[in-house]
Amino acid sequence: MSEKGALKPKILLAEDDNDMRRFLVRALSNAGYEVVSFDNGRSAYDRLREEPFELLLTDIVMPEMDGIELARKATELDPDLKVMFITGFAAVALNATEQAPKDSKVLSKPFHLKDLVNEVDRMLAA
Repeated sequence: MSEKGALKPKILLAEDDNDMRRFLVRALSNAGYEVVSFDNGRSAYDRLREEPFELLLTDIVMPEMDGIELARKATELDPDLKVMFITGFAAVALNATEQAPKDSKVLSKPFHLKDLVNEVDRMLAA
């Protein structure tokens, strides 16, 4: 892990909803994070193979590769990667916790930006 202040923690965001993705990128960037975003799990996974990230923030329901599969493959590549899921489907969220990597967090939409940023801060501080 880098010294505090030297490098911003990097977040990989996978969210297929364009408005939501822009909204999250802006909120997390304003909170001091470097965010790289993709509109599908496959592209996000390809990027993860090129460089390390501190946190994977992913929607669960996406085309091509869903968030659960992305998280599983991502944590195989990098066991230290922290994972947070975002979803608008409560049933999907419950199912996710059974298949998801351990210690992952599920945040249900709609959520306040400050709640998201607080959760991200907490996960990265842990």
